[in-house]
Amino acid sequence: MRNRRHPLIEKLARRLPFFYGWIVVAVVFVTMAICVNARTAFSLLFPPILDEFGWERGVTAGAFSFGFLVSAVLSPLLGRLMDRHGPRLVMEIGVGATAAGLLLATFAGEPWHVYITLGLLVGAGTTFTGYTGQALFLPNWFVRRRALAMSIAFAGVGFGSIVMLPALQVFVERNGWRAACTLLGVLALVVLVPLNLLLRRLPEDIGLAPDGDADTPAAAQARRTNVVDPAWAAVDWTLARAMRTARFWWIALGYFGALFSWYAVQVHQTKYLMETGFGATEAAWALGAVSLAGVPGQIALGWLSDRVGREIVWAIGSLGFCLAYAALLALQAYPSVALLYTMVIAQGALGYGLTSVIGAIPAEIFEGKHYGPIFGTLMLSALAGGAVGPWFMGFVHDRTGSYTVAFGVAIGCSLLSAFAIWRAAPGRVRAVAGRVRVAQA
Repeated sequence: MRNRRHPLIEKLARRLPFFYGWIVVAVVFVTMAICVNARTAFSLLFPPILDEFGWERGVTAGAFSFGFLVSAVLSPLLGRLMDRHGPRLVMEIGVGATAAGLLLATFAGEPWHVYITLGLLVGAGTTFTGYTGQALFLPNWFVRRRALAMSIAFAGVGFGSIVMLPALQVFVERNGWRAACTLLGVLALVVLVPLNLLLRRLPEDIGLAPDGDADTPAAAQARRTNVVDPAWAAVDWTLARAMRTARFWWIALGYFGALFSWYAVQVHQTKYLMETGFGATEAAWALGAVSLAGVPGQIALGWLSDRVGREIVWAIGSLGFCLAYAALLALQAYPSVALLYTMVIAQGALGYGLTSVIGAIPAEIFEGKHYGPIFGTLMLSALAGGAVGPWFMGFVHDRTGSYTVAFGVAIGCSLLSAFAIWRAAPGRVRAVAGRVRVAQA
């Protein structure tokens, strides 16, 4: 399916060769805005579900974690599916699963209903349409501007958050969480099913090269100038070969720690802020504002990583989560708007910058025709971190009555993540465009 030609797409690509890659970025932007925020909305649905059913927090938050566990199992298969059929089929499956989960959740009455709908279906669907699925093909469209393009595409999450989440909170308060699930499910189907038909896995499928260049031998030679370790880059990296390297496992460890910290705070921060004295609307605003701050932060850090390297930007993003957790801890003793803003800026403008390089790091280390299964397997570790984090936070709170210990563990995970990516050292395999220009000068 990935090489199947479509006359309208080819005509558009011939007329706008440079811009077609950015059309792909725009499609990803909208998809991420809707689907990833459909999963993030669990934080807003969490309080009313608790109020309605009276379940334990760990049990309820476990539905979110269960979705990540299912996603982790699907992630390696997702890479193979992308390699075989391309992004159109993958994205449409993801949109369908997400919408089905949201719509069926309106019939929930038992914990396992929430696990199957908001957990399994939405979790799996948004893995296809979210960071994991998009990072399987979007790096193919750019080399010189790889991180910048990915950061703009993934900034759709922040844009969607500030537009959708506060409005969704008001909608939940007026109409209930079930009506909100219906609204999100219908929105995903109506907007995304036709839009994702524009996607292609490779620019070569429509006669283009990365960065909008013509698909010529000269362009291919230019793309090889960023290789720092020719022996490593010359290897035909399969999943089995990659798993025998230390770099693979350093990336896996780094991704686990990062998503542990990321999704633990994302699921629990709304309830935590309400318990420290902030209103439901303020807490919902904070959740959306984090993603809004992530829009300029992701783009700026993506631009920066194309000039200074992926490791530095990953360390900056990890530091952002450390500062966010520190601010949340301080809010217990000193609840103030200043600390709330500190948490929002650190988490959004810095922490969310991780998304600008999460696809670029393995793409530059294990670039090749088997990249899909390699990245999909690496994301198994990332999704495992995203699954454990929210559950661990809820478990610790249920046992201790506090988030203090859990927040400390999350800070440690962020520091470990930064160290792991530094050891993976993608810059020692392929240099970013800024480093290439310095070397040529």
